[in-house]
Amino acid sequence: MNTGSDRGTNESATGDTTTETSAQSAAETAEETPHVSKAPAFIKASKSLHLSWQVGVFIVGLAVIAAGVAMLVLPGPGWVAIFAGLAIWATEFAWAHLVLRWTKRKVTEAAQKALDPKVRRRNIILTTVGLVVAGALIGFYLWKYGLVLPWDLKDQ
Repeated sequence: MNTGSDRGTNESATGDTTTETSAQSAAETAEETPHVSKAPAFIKASKSLHLSWQVGVFIVGLAVIAAGVAMLVLPGPGWVAIFAGLAIWATEFAWAHLVLRWTKRKVTEAAQKALDPKVRRRNIILTTVGLVVAGALIGFYLWKYGLVLPWDLKDQ
């Protein structure tokens, strides 16, 4: 069976190195290695200290995710904070590590799909139509009421 080092040696000798092969080997390595806590060794040595560490990591991750959720409606990088909180959880919890890996894969697939010329053309057309409709609605409002804020309208 080929190991990762054999595969890399054979590919570099033939000049057929691709990003797909490196992504596959990285995925294989990630699937083969079990999730291990990133806590320092002296914390892992004591079960109660390690449990306290995990509770602390959970609370910090939860706070970052809560801030990210708040930033979805408030100014700020909401999704970035949510993914950062998930990454904090992934340092200690295997389920969060799996969710983060799944999310990264889906985001990469969506980015590749967005680069498809048909999808880009459709998105440009939909954006243009949306802007035209919004412009028409704003134009109608200005024609009907003038430059008056909606809460200052009298019965006209």
